[in-house]
Amino acid sequence: MKKTATILAFFVYAHACAQDTPAAKRSPSDTFLMKTLDEVVVSASRIKEQLSLSPVSIEKLNEKKNASAAAPSFFDALQNARGVQMITPSLGFRVINTRGFTNTTNVRFAQLTDGMDIQSPHIGAPAGNALGPTDLDIKSAEIITGSASALYGMNAINGMANFLTKDPFYSAGVSVQQKTGINHVSDAATGAKLFSETTIRVAQVVSQRFAFKINAAFSKGYDWVADDHTDLNPLANSSNGLTGASNPGYDGVNSYGNESSNRRILLLQGKSYVIARTGYDEKDVASYSLQNTKADAGLYFKPTTKISFKYTYHVAHFNTVYQRSNRFQLKDYVLQQHGLEFSSPSVTAKAYINRENTGASYNLRSMAENIDRSGKNDDNWFTDFAAKFNDAIISGAAAADAQITARLFADAGRPQPGSAAFKNSLQKLQSINNWDSGSALRVKASLVHAEVQWDITQQLPASLKKKRGFEILSGIDTRTYIIVPDGNYFINPAAGKLSRPFSYGRWGGFVSVSKKMFKSRLKAGIVLRLDKNDYFTANTNIRASIVYALPGAQSARLSYQDGYRYPSVFEAFSNVNSGGVKRVGGLRVMSNGIFESGWLKPSIDIFQDAVNKDINTAGLTKNQAIEKNKTLLVHSGYSYLKPEHLRSVEAGYRVYALQKKLYTCIDLYYSNYQSFIAQAEMSVPNTAQPDSIPYALYGRATQSRYRMWTNSKTSVHNYGFGITLNYDLEKGYSINGNLSYTKLNNSSTADGLEDGFNTPQWMAGITAGNEHIFNNLGAGITWRWQDRFYYQGFLASGYLPANSVIDAQVSCAFPALKIKIKSGATNLLNSYYTSLPGGPQVGGFYYTTITYGLK
Repeated sequence: MKKTATILAFFVYAHACAQDTPAAKRSPSDTFLMKTLDEVVVSASRIKEQLSLSPVSIEKLNEKKNASAAAPSFFDALQNARGVQMITPSLGFRVINTRGFTNTTNVRFAQLTDGMDIQSPHIGAPAGNALGPTDLDIKSAEIITGSASALYGMNAINGMANFLTKDPFYSAGVSVQQKTGINHVSDAATGAKLFSETTIRVAQVVSQRFAFKINAAFSKGYDWVADDHTDLNPLANSSNGLTGASNPGYDGVNSYGNESSNRRILLLQGKSYVIARTGYDEKDVASYSLQNTKADAGLYFKPTTKISFKYTYHVAHFNTVYQRSNRFQLKDYVLQQHGLEFSSPSVTAKAYINRENTGASYNLRSMAENIDRSGKNDDNWFTDFAAKFNDAIISGAAAADAQITARLFADAGRPQPGSAAFKNSLQKLQSINNWDSGSALRVKASLVHAEVQWDITQQLPASLKKKRGFEILSGIDTRTYIIVPDGNYFINPAAGKLSRPFSYGRWGGFVSVSKKMFKSRLKAGIVLRLDKNDYFTANTNIRASIVYALPGAQSARLSYQDGYRYPSVFEAFSNVNSGGVKRVGGLRVMSNGIFESGWLKPSIDIFQDAVNKDINTAGLTKNQAIEKNKTLLVHSGYSYLKPEHLRSVEAGYRVYALQKKLYTCIDLYYSNYQSFIAQAEMSVPNTAQPDSIPYALYGRATQSRYRMWTNSKTSVHNYGFGITLNYDLEKGYSINGNLSYTKLNNSSTADGLEDGFNTPQWMAGITAGNEHIFNNLGAGITWRWQDRFYYQGFLASGYLPANSVIDAQVSCAFPALKIKIKSGATNLLNSYYTSLPGGPQVGGFYYTTITYGLK
């Protein structure tokens, strides 16, 4: 509250100092740029400026581009922008990123709507476009492909997207849109499925001073299915000749309950075997019925022509599938945002609160594990398996046959998918908020944010503002996360307060100074930022930039910036019992002592495999094999979390040529990450005796396993470039092409961390179209391609093959009826692909959208 009071006090003071003066007139050199690179953006510098003068790499998709895009929604169209990567954990949950180091909870890329962060508080990242605008209300989208931390803080070190919506004062009326689609067209397992989305927008100017708008959208369909049966543990029993379908340690990507924590090493008939419980496929425990509802309302008040107040409310209720370290069924998940904004020519102030309630959501892996255990607990199951396996071997059966017989015997009484017992367990476990015995995800969290921005330029003397070209902008902000502990996902780390709500906050501020020189052709700027986050010392960020307007409608830029990413709530405070592996936040208050006693899981896996091989092929006893291979074990060497730090150098060039018909934009960058935040899995042996540690780490029951958030010990570099070419042909035809390259250069490949670069080196796209091929008939087509790359994820890792996709649309407008019809397809050829390991197979989506608008 003290931080918020400080913000509001600053706002009152700044507004008292502000003068309601018009902006300075543009110089002749600015004017010539407006006639060419006249796109206006606000996100790059937090003030309106021409795209040509932007000091950073920024892409803008305006209303016209969104309407004509070969995509079913504006959010889908974002993946056609240069350098933008989009991954698909589900049809209702898509994640955008730029410049690598992405995953399904992308805490390095921020999404804003009208300057307000739309993230889910406990995740620390947005839930797709759940709180974002609808297609009827989107005005434009601005994407900063690179660090935006100096101006925004909020961990936007990879980039940021700002979705700008329509102002009812300038876009009043009633609009209705009906989108009907079909997917799973060639999927024999599911059959073709219908999709429907109904959207409405009502905006009204009540008087000169007051206006309002209301938006609502309801969608329903059938999600993409994750059904990958690739074995993640294929060599577990290779020393016994049990591989492929005969592997009793099988761990399918999208089958759950047979992961490493559900496996044991059994000594059977003098040999060592890795045995996993049977588990269930994802499709057995998940519902792929998609149903999302979102709505927003805005009240706009303008006491004068230059001062305005705005209140907005956004709410989303969704049922879909979401992927983190595991896959989750999001059920009755609710996100809300209340926002207030004040703006004048020199002062802008915002305050908003995001609230999150995960409803009846549940963990699919924990669900599968505990349905298995509802039939028979782990100890009894492995005892039964061992007894029947030994009997079969003694009776003369081969090991491959014996393990099948043993599994059938141990699985006796196991609930079968579709049975009454299975359905009862599925229902019961959804309400048990402990992943060792249930599967419920019960999180309630909020974030409260307040900020004030003051354009000091308006108060500068004319000699500085006009003649010397100075512009000065300052701002301060504060954010506090409030977590309600559930006892499973989060606990209060304070002694004696496990169930009481706790907070995690930060504050920061910036000053931006720029100066135009050489008849306003050169614009030099510097941004200084200070941030202070709970549990960490204060850090400073800087952005220094030069933009030069060259003759002939062209500009060049060079910038340096650094930024910090502070641990998200989950990275800092998680306390999850997840199927025998406890995921613990990396702050000392959460994990004191674990790093000092931990041993890295990759080394434990190598150690166990070596021991098993020596027992099975060299005839060693278990003790002899352990003593021989104990030097393979590697101590964790990691420590408690500290902020992630990025330094980046960028250069860019923009030009219009061929009588302003050809637009070219080139960006280059080099980035260096220090203290990169990721996860490392480790085990703490249940013994304090050094000689006993290898023996404890060989057996599952004699070690405690953890997945810890920590920092990389190595320096990570990446670099790349992007090129955009846009050519306007005769009679309204246009063609756009973009190419991006990004390369990871890690100084060590043995860091033991589980968060990867997860980005193709090469991505390319070509779009061609015309809104008026014949009268009001238009069409567009897009080809997107990305090359093969390695994705290192929490759920699974592996190479994703190169893929290319064609999207297309045909549209027809009927102005007299105020109707526009658009029919199209994404992945027109229905070539199924996966955008991340463990994720769903994404096929063709075919749709028709009818939009009616009455002003």
